[in-house]
Amino acid sequence: MKIVVLDGYTLNPGDLSWKGLERLGNLIVYDRTTFDRSGESLIVERAKEAEALFTNKTPISREVLAQLPHLRYIGVLATGYNVVDIEAAQEKGVVVTNIPAYGTDSVGQMTIALLLEMCNHVGVHSESVKRGEWTNNADWCYWSTPMIELTGKTMGIIGYGKIGQATGRIAQALGMKVIAYNHRPRKELENEIMKYADLDIVFANSDVISLHCPLNEETKGIINKQTIAKMKDGVMLINTSRGPLIVEEDLAEALNLGKVRGAALDVVSNEPIRADNPLLTAKNCYITPHIAWAAVETRQRLMGIAVDNFEKFLTGQPVNVIKH
Repeated sequence: MKIVVLDGYTLNPGDLSWKGLERLGNLIVYDRTTFDRSGESLIVERAKEAEALFTNKTPISREVLAQLPHLRYIGVLATGYNVVDIEAAQEKGVVVTNIPAYGTDSVGQMTIALLLEMCNHVGVHSESVKRGEWTNNADWCYWSTPMIELTGKTMGIIGYGKIGQATGRIAQALGMKVIAYNHRPRKELENEIMKYADLDIVFANSDVISLHCPLNEETKGIINKQTIAKMKDGVMLINTSRGPLIVEEDLAEALNLGKVRGAALDVVSNEPIRADNPLLTAKNCYITPHIAWAAVETRQRLMGIAVDNFEKFLTGQPVNVIKH
């Protein structure tokens, strides 16, 4: 069986192994497969003989699928699968799988790391010391920006699935209260310092708001001028979920006006980030390049699930199948 990986570099820049897939067929791995909306010829050229295709962010459109006569399987090397035209794949009889729940702990950890950076500014102070500002300081200590203690403060979590829950557990361990919004509340998770609430209560009562919800028509732009107005003055916002959950122009304005004290974002609406994104020049905005999933342990787990998905498909018992 011919297996093609279209964009393997982000998953495996050299510190993992493709041996799991190599033993299942004739494997070709491309680090990157460039494309644009006007032409997908390179994707077709590389995938035209493939029976199994793996993609992370390279899109597999209806037009591409029509030109892949041998294709039987698509493995999405991520949880989100919007890069594949699922309806067209089903019509063609192509099984599509994804990788659920591989990064729960890593994303929860990154969320708290972003929060702590906004509160303690470790990077800013470390660089200050290296510039000689402590050596030449008249006092035995100094700080260049206000510090924030989290104990007793409230984290609002929008989307209380596995990642939201992991984040909430760490927040509670730090002495924070948690109020969570979720379509299907699990009341057994509530305790003295964790309660479910509706969105307006989350917006109005949170010192920190962290986004962990899926991107859909209901949640797209959930953080906007109107919802920001409902928030506390000086709220902090974290997004490790999906960039389009935020109307970026509205958040940039709120940061520059001081309504939002700080924002820490691992995702933006267009990735890689465009040079004209207003958040690049907004006050107190921390942006990381979509790395919450990138710990080596997390990527190894993803690789293992991808291989297992494909093995199960080959035995006629596919798992993690995406259906339209």
